[in-house]
Amino acid sequence: MRTPWLIAAVVCTLLATSCGNHRKSADWRTSDEVHIAVDQTFQDIMEDELQTFARIHVEAEPRPVYVSEDSALWLLLNDSVRSALVTRALTDQERLIVESHRLSVKQALVAYDAFALIVNKANSDTLISVDELRDIVSGRITRWEQLKCGTRHGELKLVFDQSGSSTVRYMRDSLLLGGELKGNIYAQGGNRDVIETVKQDPEVIGVVGTNWLKARGDSALTSFDNLDVKVLKVTRKYDEDPIGWRPYQYRIMTGDYPLVRSVYLICTDPFRKSKTTTFFYFLKGDAGQRIICNDSQLLPRMQVQFRSVTVQ
Repeated sequence: MRTPWLIAAVVCTLLATSCGNHRKSADWRTSDEVHIAVDQTFQDIMEDELQTFARIHVEAEPRPVYVSEDSALWLLLNDSVRSALVTRALTDQERLIVESHRLSVKQALVAYDAFALIVNKANSDTLISVDELRDIVSGRITRWEQLKCGTRHGELKLVFDQSGSSTVRYMRDSLLLGGELKGNIYAQGGNRDVIETVKQDPEVIGVVGTNWLKARGDSALTSFDNLDVKVLKVTRKYDEDPIGWRPYQYRIMTGDYPLVRSVYLICTDPFRKSKTTTFFYFLKGDAGQRIICNDSQLLPRMQVQFRSVTVQ
């Protein structure tokens, strides 16, 4: 049996890195515009990153577009943008498409993101398993009373952002191993729309990126108890973990929370001193990783240190 658990406030520390010598070349060009396509799940944190980058590099002109993951990759592969923030690396075939434009590919794992499963505050349910979520998106579970710990009766609906999103790809590829989504599943248009739907309808479960649970500009949350929605605990299997966890940064790091995915920054700009290339190294470096760590619910790729604090 677990004792009352601790949530760790994440304090970021960085490993010292050495900088190589940068030789000047007469054969490079620069561009001050940073054209980047961003999975809209990460809109708030990317706006923070770009604003900080523009304050440091005052000549930089960020040009972000916030779209579905499918659209972000399409823009990148068609050379409409030369950077993208998405939840997977390019495939070998996609790399060949980029290289056919005489461009190069740089990609870096920059963070880990978790999905939060949210319900209306009037809903007394608190726990769900990964297997039950899999059964919901495959159409095998369509009613609340089919959940092992369910307290409600009636039709169960699951709402997500939009088709073509990284959320849909995760449910299809990670939960259903490429199978077709079925059942009472409804697109809402965006993560904010999902949250608003959940606030109004006690019969739905919403799937959102955890960063949408906090207000922009706030530090990373150490408690989800004071939100306008309830965040469900998730367990891999009831017999292995009958309590479950919620998607705090610390539980992403320890691997306790199961619904986690990687976040990649991809850059196809061939010019070393363009602002697009500079932003690539900014986001994966010290300053960019600190912003992810302290100002979002994502877990940065960098080394972190944890200071434990008790949360009621």
